[in-house]
Amino acid sequence: MTEHFVHPDVRAHLDGLKANPRPKLTVEMLPAVRPKMGEIYAALDPPIGELAVTRDILMPGPGGQIPLRLFDVRESRSPGPVAVFFHGGGFIIGNNDSAAFLCAEIARQLDVPVISVDYRLAPEHVWPAAPDDAEAAARWIADNGAAFNLDITSLVLCGDSAGGNLAIVTSLALRDRPATVPVALQFAIYPVIEFSFDTESAKAFGEGYGLDEVDRRWLDDLYKPQLGHWRATPIVADQTGMPPTVILTAGLDPLRDEGRAYADKTAAAGVPTAYIEARGTIHAFASLRRKLPSGQADVLAALLKAKEMLRDSLAARL
Repeated sequence: MTEHFVHPDVRAHLDGLKANPRPKLTVEMLPAVRPKMGEIYAALDPPIGELAVTRDILMPGPGGQIPLRLFDVRESRSPGPVAVFFHGGGFIIGNNDSAAFLCAEIARQLDVPVISVDYRLAPEHVWPAAPDDAEAAARWIADNGAAFNLDITSLVLCGDSAGGNLAIVTSLALRDRPATVPVALQFAIYPVIEFSFDTESAKAFGEGYGLDEVDRRWLDDLYKPQLGHWRATPIVADQTGMPPTVILTAGLDPLRDEGRAYADKTAAAGVPTAYIEARGTIHAFASLRRKLPSGQADVLAALLKAKEMLRDSLAARL
C-alpha cells in the first residue's frame, strides 16, 4: 500500500473526523445550514482582517437578483483589474459569508478589489443555473464598475472547488464572446473539472481524506451537470486563447488529477500556465487554515504566483 506524505496538522484533522464523523448533510438540512455558513467558516479559517471597503450590491441576474460583495484593502484605486470570485460548496452550499475569508486574503495578496458572487444553488437550481449566474455576474461587473466606485480595466476570474469550475467555464464563455473588458488571469483552487471517479487520485483518496466518493456522487446527483458539455466539464473545450492560468491543487485530494490534467491541457494549448500542488494536504484546505495552518504557506505561494502572472499579463496588454 502506498504511503502518502501527510502534514501533522492534516493527520490530526483526519483522525478527528474518523473518531467523530460529521453528520451527513441532507437536502432537508440545507435551509438551516446555509444561513450559518459564515459562522461555520469563521471557526475554520483565519480572521477576515482589516479591510478598507466591504460593500454588498445586488445585480440583476438570469433567475433574479444576485448578491455581490466587494472586498478591498484600499479606499480608492486607479483604473485597474478586479477579481471576481466564485465560492465552493459542491454547488449546493456556500455564499458571500463563507467566501469572505478567502476573498479577503486574495484582496490583500493580489492588491486588487475582489467581488464575490452568490450564485444560485442546487438542488433548487440545477445546472446550468450556476454557470448562467457566473457568466452574467462577470459581464455585469465588467460593465458596472461605477456601482463599486471602480474603474475596471480587466477581470481576474477565480474560485475554489465548485467555484473553480465556474471560473474556468466563465473564462471560456468570455473568450468566445468577450465582455467589455478582457480576462487577464484565471485562478482555480482545487477545481472540479471532469466530475470523474476514475482518476488515480479519485481512487486513492476517495475515502478517509475529507471528500469521500459517496458524498461527491450525492452532490453530483443534486447538481445534475451535463457531463461532456464544456459548461460542466471545461476540459473538453479547446483551451487555445484562454487567459494566463494558475491551478492550485491538494496532494491528497480526489480532484487533484482533474486539476493537473486541466493545467496540462492549457499549457499544451500555449496558455501561460502555473500548476502548484500543495503536498500533504486535502481538499478545501484553503478554507481550513485555522485548523490546518500548514496550508497558509501553500495559499500564499499560489497567490504570489498569481500576482506575478497578473502583472505580466497586464504588462503584455500595454
